[in-house]
Amino acid sequence: MKYKLPIIYVLAALLMLIAGIYSIFSFTSFKESSRDKAGEIQDEQAKIHLTFWRNKGTELENQAYEELVADFNREHPTIEVKMIPVPYGDYELKLRTEMAAGDPPDILTIDTPTLALYASAGGLMSLDDYMKQEGHIEDLAAPTLKGITYENKIYLSPIAESSVGLFYNIHLFEKAGVPLPSKNPHDPLTWEEVLEAAKKISALSPDITGIDPAQGFPDGESPSYFKMPILWQFGGDVLDPDNQTASGYLNSPSSLRALQFYQDLYQKHRVAKVELPEEALETDKLGMTVLGSWMVESLSSMNPDFRLGEDFGITALPKGSEQAVPNGGWSLGISSETDYPDEAWEFVRYVTSFEGAKKYVEITGDVPARYSVAEAFPEFNEYPKNIFVEQAQKNSRNRPITPAYPVVSEAVKTLFEDVGIGGKDVKTSADKAVRTINEELNDLK
Repeated sequence: MKYKLPIIYVLAALLMLIAGIYSIFSFTSFKESSRDKAGEIQDEQAKIHLTFWRNKGTELENQAYEELVADFNREHPTIEVKMIPVPYGDYELKLRTEMAAGDPPDILTIDTPTLALYASAGGLMSLDDYMKQEGHIEDLAAPTLKGITYENKIYLSPIAESSVGLFYNIHLFEKAGVPLPSKNPHDPLTWEEVLEAAKKISALSPDITGIDPAQGFPDGESPSYFKMPILWQFGGDVLDPDNQTASGYLNSPSSLRALQFYQDLYQKHRVAKVELPEEALETDKLGMTVLGSWMVESLSSMNPDFRLGEDFGITALPKGSEQAVPNGGWSLGISSETDYPDEAWEFVRYVTSFEGAKKYVEITGDVPARYSVAEAFPEFNEYPKNIFVEQAQKNSRNRPITPAYPVVSEAVKTLFEDVGIGGKDVKTSADKAVRTINEELNDLK
């Protein structure tokens, strides 16, 4: 049995040799793996991280921004943008709170009428040099450019423009014997013609409402966006051209005529109602309503059986003595607190460039802010999108650009509620709104 002992030694030696070789390879592999992981960590730490806040919009808007952010991050390996959508109703308060605390996002969306508030408080970085060098501002309509400018400096970069039109239910028009409106963006119905049509449609049934003239009475900025044009269309306004006073403007004879007409739709003629059923237009319960350009795609996607040209049509916004529509919308800006202004601008430039805006418009169907993008889509020269484009480029107006705008907006909202829902005296209500606005304007002087 002695011969077996050397064999055992040999086997043991072989096992020790194999174990040693395995240990060497395992240690080498471990070092390489650790080095790879360390490299990944270093690469990640070397990246510039930017936060981007935006108001959470429609499903299509959300999809467009998600794809643009993903594209940017893929094409810019040294920059990582993290997008945080914030619900519309919470956005302004949350943003102002973070700005006051000194912890705002690097990049943010701003609703253009509130630009002056943030710029005057020092919360926004001027994009004037960036925009004039790389922003192709010659590609923007004059009203759009004015809406992103405060005290002669550009602070925002737009991706899309907003416009509104009169959407109408074809079935109710035909049942009431009312001719369908023109498809020509420069041939709108007058408000008097709208009133006569609304009377005939309302007469069809107690359950049918002739018109929702300006998106009811919601909260937020919607009341001012949808209702200020009524003042403009009758020749009125909210503030003087220098945004110094509301006296003689919001309570001018022209503004009072607009307010009286609006009140009569609810209180005298009863062709408008404060409360409407859901999807009233789609279910043949509402003859006419004012909606934004963004609703063309959304209506079709939400209600495939409610078809443009068969069930509903779109015409230009009604006019009084003149055509006027609101413009402005959510544009991109950069916080004055960011540590990476050049990288933040690179993202803003990327998203709002021709290619970025083109992709956004392909997904959302929104009216582009740039002429060049509109020209790239033949449908913007055709019905119904030409209505929104033509109005935005030729008949759009800016809401007042002033640090007092939040007070202005709330006063306008309250004014239309007082005369529409409450049926209060038009002049008394307008004078009250003027005093509220002037007090804020005087405090800012």
